[in-house]
Amino acid sequence: MKKFFSFVLVLFTIGYASAQDDLLNQLNAEKSDVKDKETTAFKGLQICNIQSTKMTAKGEWYMVISHRFGDLTEGLDNFFGLDNALTKIGGIYGVTDWLSLGASRHTYNKIYELTAKYKLADQITNGFPVTIVGYNTMDINTALSTDLYPNLQFNNRLAYSTQLLASRKFSEALSFELGGVYVHKNLYDDSQELKDQYLVAAGGRCKLSKRLSVNLDYAYKINQLENAPLYQNPLTLGLDIETGGHVFQMVFSNSQPMNDVAVFTNATGKWNGGSLYFGFNMYRVF
Repeated sequence: MKKFFSFVLVLFTIGYASAQDDLLNQLNAEKSDVKDKETTAFKGLQICNIQSTKMTAKGEWYMVISHRFGDLTEGLDNFFGLDNALTKIGGIYGVTDWLSLGASRHTYNKIYELTAKYKLADQITNGFPVTIVGYNTMDINTALSTDLYPNLQFNNRLAYSTQLLASRKFSEALSFELGGVYVHKNLYDDSQELKDQYLVAAGGRCKLSKRLSVNLDYAYKINQLENAPLYQNPLTLGLDIETGGHVFQMVFSNSQPMNDVAVFTNATGKWNGGSLYFGFNMYRVF
C-alpha cells in the first residue's frame, strides 16, 4: 500500500510541474503578443517652432505662453529685440489620448489660431516603426481693416495649415521627425507668395542630460515664386529645459511670428547675415 501511495504522489508531482510549465508557457506567449508603445519621442508639444508628435493626455489642460523678441542683429537700437517683441498666449485641452484641441491669440496681426491635433498611429517596440500625428490650424486675422480693404469679407481673414507628421525615437537620446505641410491663404501678397504652398518639414531632438536637450527644425518650400526673396525657409534652433510641471524651450529662429501659417510662409530672417529672433515657449500642465 505504501508503494502505491508513493507511486501516486510521484505522478501528482510530475503532473503539477507539467501544468505549471504549460501555464508559464501560455503566459509568456500572451505577453509576447502584447504591443508595447514606445515612449514619446519629444518632451515638448513643439520641437522648436514646428509641432512635434507629442500629445496631451485625456483631461489635461496645457497653458501656452510663447514670446519672440525683435531682431537680435539690431543690437542696442532696439535693445537686442526687447523693443518690439511678439507674444502668444493660449490653451490646449486633451479631449482623448489621441485628440487635443487648442486656441491661442497672437500679437502678430492680432491673429486668433484654432488647432486640432490627432494621433493616427503609435511607434511600437519591435513593431510599427513610427508615430504618426495629424495637425490642423485655422487663423483669423483680426488686424485687417475695412479702411484699407473696403470690400473685406470675413472669409478674407482666414488662413489654414494641414500637417502630417511622422516621428521615430531611435534611442533615449535621439529622436527624429519628418512631415508634409500644406498652407492655404484666402488673402495673400501675390508679388511675394502663392495662395497654396507645400513644404517638407524635418526636426530632431538630442538629449544632453536628464533635463536638457538640444532641438532643431526646418521646413523647405517645394513651390515658391522666383525672384521673391522676402520670405525664407524657416530654420530654428532650440534648447528644452524640463522643470517639473512644465517644459521651457529657448529658441533662436529666422521667424518672429509663431502661428504655424506664418512660421512656414512668412519667415523674413536669415541665418547667414540676416535678422534673427530669440524667444521661448513655455507649457504648463494642469
